Amino acid sequence: MPRIHLGNWAENVVNWLTDHLSWLFDAISSVVNHMYDGVEWVLGGPPPLLMAAILAVIALWMRGLPAGVLAFLGFALIDSVAQWDEAMQSLSLVVVSGAVALLLAVPLGIWAARNRTASTVLRPVLDVMQTLPAFVYLIPAIIFFSLGTVPAVIACIVFAMPVGVRMTELGIRQVDEELVEAADAFGTSPGRTLMRVQLPLALPTIMAGVNQVIMLTLSMVVIGGMVGAEGLGSTVFGAISQVNIGLGFEGGIAVVILAIYLDRITGALGDQVSPLGRRALALARAKLPTRGLSVLRYRPRPAVGLSAVVALALIACGTGIFGGDSDDGPTTAGSANVGKGRTVKIGSFNWDESIASANLWKEVLDARGYKAQVNTYDPGAAFTGLSTGDFDYLTDAWLPTTHASYLQQYGKDYADLGKWYDQTSLEVSVPSYVQGVSSMADLKGRGKEFGGRIIGIEPGAGEMKLLNSTVLKGYGLDSEYKVVSSSTSAMLAELKRDYAQHKPVAVVLWSPHWAYSTYELTKLADPKGLWGKADSIHNLANKGQADKLPQVTAWMKNFHLTEEQLSSLEADIQSAGQDNTAAGVKKWLAKNPGIADKMTPVTAAG
Repeated sequence: MPRIHLGNWAENVVNWLTDHLSWLFDAISSVVNHMYDGVEWVLGGPPPLLMAAILAVIALWMRGLPAGVLAFLGFALIDSVAQWDEAMQSLSLVVVSGAVALLLAVPLGIWAARNRTASTVLRPVLDVMQTLPAFVYLIPAIIFFSLGTVPAVIACIVFAMPVGVRMTELGIRQVDEELVEAADAFGTSPGRTLMRVQLPLALPTIMAGVNQVIMLTLSMVVIGGMVGAEGLGSTVFGAISQVNIGLGFEGGIAVVILAIYLDRITGALGDQVSPLGRRALALARAKLPTRGLSVLRYRPRPAVGLSAVVALALIACGTGIFGGDSDDGPTTAGSANVGKGRTVKIGSFNWDESIASANLWKEVLDARGYKAQVNTYDPGAAFTGLSTGDFDYLTDAWLPTTHASYLQQYGKDYADLGKWYDQTSLEVSVPSYVQGVSSMADLKGRGKEFGGRIIGIEPGAGEMKLLNSTVLKGYGLDSEYKVVSSSTSAMLAELKRDYAQHKPVAVVLWSPHWAYSTYELTKLADPKGLWGKADSIHNLANKGQADKLPQVTAWMKNFHLTEEQLSSLEADIQSAGQDNTAAGVKKWLAKNPGIADKMTPVTAAG
């Protein structure tokens, strides 16, 4: 069969849309960002326990006293594990995505129910939207809308909307045709028949669709964290990347609490808005015993419930919570206040040296009066985001080899600020107990011993591309071994498990890395030099932002860390824990008091 280049055609379509409709994508991004910011301002503004009380009153109103109490306890638990801000960010993403998905889905479902041709056309489109892996949506979403909340919202909408369309169509089609014919016989217009007959009777099914749209949107939260969206997705993604079981469990518990709350509230809302649902509730209450646990069945009247919610919201406003912006960061006086509150956005990967260097810069820039932000991405997304200006600096570019492909693609948008670390290497490593394997060439003929696998890291990493395209073929290993794409955390977990069982395992690694101080490993030599020259770690800047932040750019050009300094910084961050990176950096700075001033010297002109 001849090769059909569907991928090339899809790429050409995306490129054409980017070139000719960028104004439209910018407008959509602006609208979505404003919607998200508004919802997050409302949900994230009040103190956690006050907002938990508001959400608990809604649960009390909709489902009764036990639901209200459990909702308050659940949200209080989220606050107690320090995931409140992330939970409200995720809830904001769900609200915006779900609202937009429903605004599109319900009209389309009505159209499909009343028009056979429309239903026939929509059905295969919905099939594709539902079955295409969600990760695929993120690729064009990043290109069209850059990194952050917007691509996550778009992916959520595309993933969740088909259920809303199908359930709306199903609900209307299930309405008894004789009722519709009776309405027509009395001269009722199609529009009034829809509003007075079909929609009221279809509401239970439509509301079930609303519930599923909300839940499917929430299920995309973790994936959204991979493209820079704030919230629990970022927490869980970071925990997965760093094999942090505790943080992953805390983030997962917060997602579960949100899911249960949204499921119960939207389910109760379906019963409230549907005439059939209200009748069923009334019958169920009539059959309940009138003595004993009556207090548990208490639900305030709508007016009382709404009044309680409004009262709590007014309390939040009265405390000045929704007032002007306050600077909670460190105050810097005199000549040290170089930044004057300007924002500096720094990108990083979930690699130890990347997290260490990015958060080190955040700490010292904050001390100089800037407001530094660090966001973590997959390498491919990070280089794309730097080229489009979604953030200003990237502190972990391995050049001239590992990340060469990204510079070839986006190099015109980057400013290379020079190397800050000069002792790197890429390699495949095996445990030292594996005898007779000291170079890449020694792997040949021993594929069965290693299960025919080399455990890799993120597929977007430059090292993975080089291993697959050059190194394996150069040593004749491409037919004997398969490089398993995973993540840094998965690779380290596999190494830990096999090392404990004394099993042969080959993993993709690099130096510097803390794994070499934890395990006895053999770096496989590269006699053919296929890994290329040893890399240096560079700071890169978006070309436009490099000129707008001249002082930061100048500081980064003169930055340098030794192997001992970088290793000790990584160790302090590891000991502090994934959710307490700032404390690890502060601990390291306290032990190295001259580093901050050397990194960011302040002059009279500064």
